[in-house]
Amino acid sequence: MEWFSLPPLAALRAFSAFAETSNVVKAGAALNVSHAAISQQLRALERHMGVALLDRSGRALRLTREGEHLARGLQLGFSAIQTAVQDLTVSGAQRPLHVSCTPMFAAQWLMPRLAEFRALHPEVDMVLDPSGELVELTPGGIDIALRYGSGDWSGLAAEMLLQSPMSVVAAPDLLDGRSVSSPQDLLDFPWLEELGTTEAAKWLVSRGVVDALRGPRVRLPGNLLMEAVRGGQGAAVSVRAFVEEDIRAGRLVDLFTEDDTRGYHIVTRPGVLRSQARKFIAWLRKHRQVPNAVAEDDTGDN
Repeated sequence: MEWFSLPPLAALRAFSAFAETSNVVKAGAALNVSHAAISQQLRALERHMGVALLDRSGRALRLTREGEHLARGLQLGFSAIQTAVQDLTVSGAQRPLHVSCTPMFAAQWLMPRLAEFRALHPEVDMVLDPSGELVELTPGGIDIALRYGSGDWSGLAAEMLLQSPMSVVAAPDLLDGRSVSSPQDLLDFPWLEELGTTEAAKWLVSRGVVDALRGPRVRLPGNLLMEAVRGGQGAAVSVRAFVEEDIRAGRLVDLFTEDDTRGYHIVTRPGVLRSQARKFIAWLRKHRQVPNAVAEDDTGDN
């Protein structure tokens, strides 16, 4: 298509509105502009095309034969555009909000709070996909991912939701009075890791002990991991925020916690989000747990 040969869209819209109403005042009202602006656009369109589209010989403007021909073409074109936009808008509104997160995050943070969001927005249908795998965010697929890391995922927008370091924890029964002062003291312990995630493996590698482990390593879903840790089945690496209550209650012992600025992020594709996603993100921001963070609500959807 030769785009540069087409008249400005504003002029075509003004002409189509006039052709539909046969009145510059009504056309202006339809486009929320003044009737003078409509008249200017009509004259600009005639100059651009070099064709008389309007008959000004009488008391009222009328379309010429050429104007009627253009009006029919514009009606077909704008009707097709309107139909496509409505189809896509309705389709997007009907598709459930698709959220991906790890099973650990779903069990420990999201599910205890999700009833509040459902009560606030019962019109939003959701699909919650608890998976340890890093998923690709593609149009028409997952809308929001909630992932742990530093927030530097290439090509994606990320904002911190829950800032918390990693802790190595174990049940008192597993320790059985043994003193743990360094990662090397954990070599004989059984280790529990969440399926699909790499936090525990990264911690072990960074401490240079992963190849020296003598105890068994068991991988299991995140929603089962903490029950196994509390039951004394092994030591595990967990987000500190998820084990604070267990540590205070004495159900778990904090073996190692180091300063860390990583945490769970709200991850989306850059660009305009669907209404359902904007509502969910606004709700997440109200529950944000980041030092010195200020909650935001800029959705414009209430």
